[in-house]
Amino acid sequence: MGLRGPQRAAARAAIEGLRELTAPGLTNSQIFRRADELLRPVLEFDAVCWHTSDPATGLVNSVQSDDLSLGNYQEAVHLEVWADDLATFPKIRNSGVHAETLSRASRGAPQQSIRFREQISRHGFGDELRAVFDAAGGMWGCAAFMRAADRGPYPAKQRELADSAAKLLGQALRASHIPSAAPGPADPAPAVFLLDRHNRPRALSGPAEELLARLADPSPTSLRVPTAIAMAAEHARRAAHGLPTPHVPVRIRTHDGHWYLLHAATLRDTPPADPAADEVTVVASPASPAQVIPLHLAAYGLTGREQEVALLLIRGADTREVAQRLAMTPYTVQDHLKSVFAKTGVSRRQELTALIMLALNSPG
Repeated sequence: MGLRGPQRAAARAAIEGLRELTAPGLTNSQIFRRADELLRPVLEFDAVCWHTSDPATGLVNSVQSDDLSLGNYQEAVHLEVWADDLATFPKIRNSGVHAETLSRASRGAPQQSIRFREQISRHGFGDELRAVFDAAGGMWGCAAFMRAADRGPYPAKQRELADSAAKLLGQALRASHIPSAAPGPADPAPAVFLLDRHNRPRALSGPAEELLARLADPSPTSLRVPTAIAMAAEHARRAAHGLPTPHVPVRIRTHDGHWYLLHAATLRDTPPADPAADEVTVVASPASPAQVIPLHLAAYGLTGREQEVALLLIRGADTREVAQRLAMTPYTVQDHLKSVFAKTGVSRRQELTALIMLALNSPG
């Protein structure tokens, strides 16, 4: 089933509208709201959950939805981490595509999906389309688009449209992480959260209570902590039981522009029979300059090799030293430099260093 003439025109207009979101200056929430306006008529979905993610690990760290109450969001988080389901965000990302439908992944039998049985179908939806927003430098977000059962499954052309849209949304979210000004001073002390088996805080220490507000999800959920903290806790429980889990820590940016690293660990020496019973301590530590600079460089769209060159320049290396350290010719270093300068909007090494230092240091 292909898109008809008017649908093709609307799809092209949606893609052009998404291109406009790739310019720096928009917030994540603004990007998601505009993307909703552009994509809902052409993808024909009835509800959507938007997520930002840790660009390095791809772990979901926030949720935004104007369609769903998120009253059982704790169960959704648990399924996302523990269920070996069809068309999960990591599986889509590893497959080499940017979007996948549950109907296609299940070959027309979505009942095979525990997510479908326990959540999607119970809310009257018949198919789900998931998209991952990858761009150079990492995975910056993802989304799940649900449609009512009476609409039928998503056709192939809509999945292909979502795939194209996801690439542009990855670029837009990446650009939203380019700092427009230096953030204010961060609290240097780590925040500590002691969570029970339902990810409810039993104790807080340091600036934890204040940090909860700075990490709060755009949409209210059934969780008592932000999504990022709950996800870190669930993966710590998986790790304690010897199950595969993404590399930690989880990276998260506060609403005022500071990056934090979330380290989580269970409190038991011997895991209980029920993995979800583990209590977890999550420590949120302000990211160091060495940890933040690669994130800033990735936000500008630098490739891995370009980041390596830029980091050495910021640390004071000259062209010859960069060539020696990275086993490349000086001419190749110069080619990478041209690309770095073009992407960051500077023309000299000193300007590149000043640009990154400005993003790190608070005014005054």
